[in-house]
Amino acid sequence: MTSKHYSTDVVIVGAGPSGLFAVFECGMLKMKCHVIDSLAHIGGQLTALYPEKPIYDIPGFPVILAGDLVTHLEDQAKPFDPVYHLNQQVSDLKPLADGRFEIATAGGIVINCAAVVIAAGAGAFGPNRPPLEGLEAYEEKSVFYMVRRRADFADKNVMIAGGGDSAVDWAISLSEVARKIYFVHRRDKFRAAPESVDKLRKIADSGKVEMVIPYQLHALQGKDGVLSAVELADLDGNKKTLQADALLPMFGIVPQLGALAAWGIRVEQHHIPVDPATQQTNVSGVFAIGDVATYPNKLKLILAGFSEAAMAAHAIHPRVFPGAELHFVYSTTQGVP
Repeated sequence: MTSKHYSTDVVIVGAGPSGLFAVFECGMLKMKCHVIDSLAHIGGQLTALYPEKPIYDIPGFPVILAGDLVTHLEDQAKPFDPVYHLNQQVSDLKPLADGRFEIATAGGIVINCAAVVIAAGAGAFGPNRPPLEGLEAYEEKSVFYMVRRRADFADKNVMIAGGGDSAVDWAISLSEVARKIYFVHRRDKFRAAPESVDKLRKIADSGKVEMVIPYQLHALQGKDGVLSAVELADLDGNKKTLQADALLPMFGIVPQLGALAAWGIRVEQHHIPVDPATQQTNVSGVFAIGDVATYPNKLKLILAGFSEAAMAAHAIHPRVFPGAELHFVYSTTQGVP
């Protein structure tokens, strides 16, 4: 494999909301960024899991769709000319004699940089797949782990399995466009927000959603990846079969920090402890922001990741411009390119 070599100020591992905003914050301090992500697109979980899901706690936006937030963040970073390396899994990180780093990907990208910011969310992640025979043949045809467009499920019988926020929220949302929603869960207790569960039960009372509890997925029926029905089983082994055009198993994601844990960075329960004042890890020059970073009283909010991106950028500045004074200037005064 022929390697492609680059040199930049900062490498950001993860193109989710925190990583994208870090491009902006670094750019405001005259630092150039390359961004690496294992997914084929920017946006992280916002794009991969729920692009059409509304978000209510972004300052200045009473409500904004996750996909639209990603678009705004991309536009905000664009003046600083970030270089994106997508579909690339980080494979190695080497400290160099001059205090810089060399970061490499499995796809042959090698980047020399002054600092690394890990904004990998829960790391390279994938869906928790149910143990169903022949599942692979149906994936991305009639079995989906995310909803990219609600319109794809219009006038269909949709089965949603799970008991968390994603399952409940999408059952509520898709009930507006689907012919029928079957909501499958193994018990009558949920891990979702209570007000969302109450809303789902009210929709079920109207007949638009059928609560299939306590049942679990047991088998798929169909041909050539086209689903016709799903067989369910309760805890006593009793079975029932329901006609379904699409199945959405929403059992969460599997966090895997992968190669990041082999860099000498301390990892605790899939998270990276940092100094909350600088976001620096136990390795000098390597920082972590967003959901992957942890410290006392950490709040896992997108807006917290934005603040952490700003703190990391300011802490990185002396590494990129040693000896240079950094005077804090408001964006309203400085403007953007």
